[in-house]
Amino acid sequence: MVQSVEGRKYLEGSRAPVTEEVTAHNLSVTGQIPEELEGRWLRNGPNPYGSVDPKTYHWFLGDGMIHGVRLRDGKAEWYRNRWVRGTDLAKRLGEEPPEGKCFRGSGFSPNTSVIGHNGLTLALVEAGVSPMSLTYDLETIGYTNFEGTLPGAFTAHTKFDPIAEELHGVCYAYPDIPDRVQHVIVGMDNRVTKVTDVPLEGMPMIHDMSLTEKYALIYDLPVCVNIEMAMAGKRFPFAWSDEHEPRVGLLPRDGEAKDIIWCEAPKCYVFHPVNAFDLETSDGNSKVVVDLCRFDRMFHSDLHGPFESIPKLARWTIDPSTRTVSEEIVSEQSQDFPTHDPRLVARKHRYAYTSWLDSGSTCRTDMETGEIIHHDHGEGRFGGEPLFVPREESSDEEDGWVIVCVNDVNQGPAELVILDGNDITGKPVARIHLPQRVPDGFHGSWIPDCSTL
Repeated sequence: MVQSVEGRKYLEGSRAPVTEEVTAHNLSVTGQIPEELEGRWLRNGPNPYGSVDPKTYHWFLGDGMIHGVRLRDGKAEWYRNRWVRGTDLAKRLGEEPPEGKCFRGSGFSPNTSVIGHNGLTLALVEAGVSPMSLTYDLETIGYTNFEGTLPGAFTAHTKFDPIAEELHGVCYAYPDIPDRVQHVIVGMDNRVTKVTDVPLEGMPMIHDMSLTEKYALIYDLPVCVNIEMAMAGKRFPFAWSDEHEPRVGLLPRDGEAKDIIWCEAPKCYVFHPVNAFDLETSDGNSKVVVDLCRFDRMFHSDLHGPFESIPKLARWTIDPSTRTVSEEIVSEQSQDFPTHDPRLVARKHRYAYTSWLDSGSTCRTDMETGEIIHHDHGEGRFGGEPLFVPREESSDEEDGWVIVCVNDVNQGPAELVILDGNDITGKPVARIHLPQRVPDGFHGSWIPDCSTL
């Protein structure tokens, strides 16, 4: 294993943590916010409280912080940022501990994503930590196990099927459950309706999953617990493993672990799929198509964060009859944090929205034609994860808005930028001026007020 660089680069520049919680009302706006956008844009990411040692810091282990903007009646009513009060952080802040108990007694504050589900606002992280429930205005309530129905850990990334009205996740728990992962389904009553234990060897890091109408996809890829690192007490003991054979499992949504179809996958690592769907071929067979951003390898030379190889947008076609995966690299451009029209989870989509990591532009790729268009946010400005919000009464994947947080690499205040989905190369519909910088981080959601999501 190559000696890693120090984690200083994950604590400086655009990734440097902010030190204060801010509340601001009636934000300044350039342009006009569409009145149809009524709800909250939320984003979660690592923001360590207090000083940390860059020699031991891993980006994935910083205290969680939620940033949020509330839109209503064409106005940006407020911006808030709040640390997620895990038990450990609450103690350091001298505050009362959060309600509830976390799986295995962890005191970690979920730092990876934030979602809405049937009236709940949940901060999420993987690897053995329970979801954290938040108020509408982002104050911490406490850990939740979905009214006692969640038997173990949860995931950083869920997939909500809008037709079946089910929330899906593939969950792992290091070090408590080293021999399996769990596929968990949560219903609209905020209770777990099904848990499927899937045996796995090597304790792979499964950051995300995919969903089709038939299958839940489980990515068993070569980033696994490294025994030497674990024995040395490393808080983040996952590293690249050349010995771990990559594969993707097709778990029937109505089946059990014995029904899973394992298919040989390219040797790479996937943090973030775009979307997946079932494909009926002309010869009467069934395949699965999944678009994703893939790295050649991960946590091999840099053991403090994920920036050691270039993520590329690819399309995998999985053939369950031959148990193989064919791969097409759609773009060599470095891009990640993919999203798509949320109405099409588990169903055929056309467009993938991504962040171009080298230029900072927001990109849309037509997965049918290969056409790539992008919005340049300007010199020294970097767009994070884009979110597509469809326009009401429209089924067109282009007809809506793309919302993206844009940072200034010189550490100036951030902006929440709204682009016209029909013309993302054009001038922004609105630029909402935030009162402070939003550190480069992970994942968020648009949670409309009128929705149960």
